[in-house]
Amino acid sequence: MLPEIQGLHDVWLTNRTVKNTKSHQISFDDLTNSIISTGPFSFYIIDFFDMSLSHISSSLYDMHGFIPETITFDDVLGAIHPDDVEFVIKAEAFLTKFFYENVGREKLLTYKISYCHRARLENGEYALFNHQALMLTMDDSGGYGKSLNIHTRIDHLSNFNTYKISLIGLNGEPSFMNLSLDEENQDLREFSKREIDIIKLLANGLNNNEIAEKLFISPLTVKKHRTNILTKSDSKNTVQLIKKCILQGII
Repeated sequence: MLPEIQGLHDVWLTNRTVKNTKSHQISFDDLTNSIISTGPFSFYIIDFFDMSLSHISSSLYDMHGFIPETITFDDVLGAIHPDDVEFVIKAEAFLTKFFYENVGREKLLTYKISYCHRARLENGEYALFNHQALMLTMDDSGGYGKSLNIHTRIDHLSNFNTYKISLIGLNGEPSFMNLSLDEENQDLREFSKREIDIIKLLANGLNNNEIAEKLFISPLTVKKHRTNILTKSDSKNTVQLIKKCILQGII
């Protein structure tokens, strides 16, 4: 194991399940069909019980030059840019603490985690990827079971990594955007399901009246939501908002 990724294993060691977990209730086809791609992407399921991979997309091999017969999770981790490994370690540790203190460990199954890092390509060069993780199973003690990981290449949109984390709530849970690893200066910005719905409709090109009709609310209410969304996301306009949300895996 490469020394630089040992820190990641150390973070997961005390949080992963100590026994095999049951199969996830959502079918894998349903999960992959829900992926909205903004660029070339790959995916796999990691089982934290034994760190084995399954349901590996062929694009993972194609993009990074991994050998299908011998690929391991350490191969995937080893492709992370050396300068981004420390951020990924801190991000994973931060997420564990954040769920304990702000959301509730038991709600981990109702969130999609998103942050960016650079990864090595098949030709040896590096590109910026959006990493999204959706926990599929946990044991009775809250230990990590199986997780669907999705990596989308986004260097055609930006080469700048904000080194921030976003949590996208599922099943009506609130979302959190642009979380900083600097907890002392953390500006916790919570986005409601309604606000996320409006962002997605804006990304689809709908105007205020069309969004109002879609969500059964007034155009004035939509306008107020849009103003609040721009303020909370530090966006000057809708174009900037949509770009930020794409980079953070929200849409």
